[in-house]
Amino acid sequence: MSATTVIPVGGEQPYEVTIGRGVRDLVGAALPPEARKVLIVHPPTLAAQAEDLRARLSDERQVLLAEIPDAEQGKRVEVAAFCWQVMGQADFTRTDAVIGFGGGAVTDLAGFVAATWLRGVAVVQVPTTVLGMVDAAVGGKTGINTAEGKNLVGVFWPPRAVVCDLDLLDTLSENERVAGFAEVVKAGFIWYPEILDLIEADPAAAVDPGSDVFRRCIELAIDMKARVVGEDLREASLREVLNYGHTLGHAIEHAERYRWRHGAAISVGMMFAAELSRLAGRLSDAGAQRHRDILETLGLPTSYRGGAWSQLLATMQRDKKTRGSLLRFIVLDDIAKPTVLQAPDESLLFAAYQEVAE
Repeated sequence: MSATTVIPVGGEQPYEVTIGRGVRDLVGAALPPEARKVLIVHPPTLAAQAEDLRARLSDERQVLLAEIPDAEQGKRVEVAAFCWQVMGQADFTRTDAVIGFGGGAVTDLAGFVAATWLRGVAVVQVPTTVLGMVDAAVGGKTGINTAEGKNLVGVFWPPRAVVCDLDLLDTLSENERVAGFAEVVKAGFIWYPEILDLIEADPAAAVDPGSDVFRRCIELAIDMKARVVGEDLREASLREVLNYGHTLGHAIEHAERYRWRHGAAISVGMMFAAELSRLAGRLSDAGAQRHRDILETLGLPTSYRGGAWSQLLATMQRDKKTRGSLLRFIVLDDIAKPTVLQAPDESLLFAAYQEVAE
């Protein structure tokens, strides 16, 4: 096992995020000592690794596997019901536990299943993608999608622990790593400009899982998320800044029936938010251009279909970030200075969209 980094997450239910190589061996210790039964929720692509994890944990516990559809197809109430069925047939009690072993969609679903079974059992998150490590697995947000939008049904349920084994990223495709890196870029724009500096200095190293630069970027992004959610679990104030790029991004995912990677949609959403910030007189031209340069250097999209605006606007008005009928956007006064723009005029929104329209 390589050197590990431990990042604490505060709040009413504090926990730790452990980052390193070969740290899957720490998953057993992260489970509640009284847990006699464990459900590992995983996608088909990780069946062999999930079986390996099951074997590591089975000496002292009964460990079951629940294979669910990959990506956003796994975040449906029917899939949650399948997991509940497995747990019910195995007589899971309140002292038992769930492990989310997969990308962000898997950890979202696993957290939701744990939060709702017997009104809450322990969950340990073992994210296997960049997106899962820096965003979805940290913070206690769980949820499933509906036909009307993304993550509209969910609860806040902090994990008992998060174990980020960087070895799991070595086999990801470059496209998968880069898409997940959009959330790392977001952390740079709203909190840690060092991330932006590292990407600009060496874009290839930034997305190379074997490089020190990559690990530094990952750790900074996780640290940002930990600080924010430790102070504001339920998105009453500070946590809203994490939605930078997500209001439009989620609408794009919905329009694409979740065939777009989350990071790709959030990349366009950040570009839109930057242009909205600029047109609102908050962010400089250079700040907006820096978004475009960094995202495009990494190979992330910065534009979307010009004719989709009406559909996207309607979806955004149903978004969970809306308050009553008032749309809210996280914008930037400057790099690392996020703020809320509430109820902007639709003409301003349309003008900003024209800056990202194909």
